[in-house]
Amino acid sequence: MNVLKKITNFVSRYMAAIVILMAMIALFAPSSVSFIKTSYVNTLLGIVMFGMGLTLKPDDFKVVFSRPKDVIIGCIAQFTIMPLLAFGLTKLFHLSPELAVGVILVGTCPGGTSSNVMTYLSKGDVALSVGMTSVSTILAPFLTPLLTKLYAGQTVDVNVVSMFVSIIKVVIVPILLGFVINHFFKKFTETVVEILPLISTTAIVAIVAAVVSANSAKIMTSGLLIIGVVILHNVLGYTVGYGVGKVLKLDESKCRAISIEVGMQNSGLATSLATVHFAQYPLATIPGAVFSVWHNVSGAILANFFARTAER
Repeated sequence: MNVLKKITNFVSRYMAAIVILMAMIALFAPSSVSFIKTSYVNTLLGIVMFGMGLTLKPDDFKVVFSRPKDVIIGCIAQFTIMPLLAFGLTKLFHLSPELAVGVILVGTCPGGTSSNVMTYLSKGDVALSVGMTSVSTILAPFLTPLLTKLYAGQTVDVNVVSMFVSIIKVVIVPILLGFVINHFFKKFTETVVEILPLISTTAIVAIVAAVVSANSAKIMTSGLLIIGVVILHNVLGYTVGYGVGKVLKLDESKCRAISIEVGMQNSGLATSLATVHFAQYPLATIPGAVFSVWHNVSGAILANFFARTAER
C-alpha cells in the first residue's frame, strides 16, 4: 500500500505532465495506444465520476443551504459564461460544424472534477468550489442538452432526451453509487480514497489516448486551430469568472473559486457525449480531449499565481 501511496503522490504532483506526455504519444505514435478504444470512454468517465462520488459527504452540501447566494451566483456564471464564450469562439474562428459542436459541448458541461483541488491550491473558497461542482453536476442532465440544442442545434441535430439519459448513466448514477458506498462503508472508502488520484488520472489519460490516437491524422491538419480555441475558451473562462465575482463584490477567496470553477470544465463528459451522440462528426471529440490536457496545465499555473498573490 505504501508503494501505491508513493505512486499516487507522484501522479498527483505531475498529473499535467503525464496527460501531456500521453497526448503526445497518442498523436505521434497512435498505433502504440490504439488498443484503448473510443468505445471505452463512457466506462472510463464513469470510473472518474464514481471516484468523485466516493469523496462526497453530506457536509459538502451544507454550503448550498448555508450560502445559497454564492452557489447560485457561481452556477449561473458556470452555465452562462462558458456556453456563450464557446458559441462566440465558434463564430469568430468560423469553425466547421463538427469542431463547433465539440467546443460548444465543452462549454455546456458542468465544472471539472479537478477544480476543487486547484481551488484548494490557490487558497480559494474550497467549500464553495465543492458546492458549485456538485450542483452544476446535478443540473447537467437538464442544462447541458438544452444549452447544446440552443447553441449548436442550428447546425447539427441534437437529441436532448438521449443526451439527458447519457449524462444520467455516465455521471449521476456513478456519483450516487460512490456517495452511497462512502456513507455506508466509510472504512473501505478511507482506504480507497488515498489511491483515487491514481485511478482518476489513469482513466483521464486513457480517455485522452483513445480520442487523440483515433483522430491523430485530423488533429495534425487542424490541431493548431483547435488548441488555440481551447486555450482562449479556458483562459477567458477564468478571467470572466473572476471578473463576475469582483463586480458582485465577493471576497477574494470566492472570486478565485468561481474563476477556477467556471474555467475548468468536465471535458471528459464533453468527449463522452461527442463520442456517443455525434459519432458522424469525429472531430467533435477533439476539443474535449485537448481541454482535458490543457486545463490541468492552466489550472496548476493559475493556482500557483493565486497562491503567490495570497502570500504577498
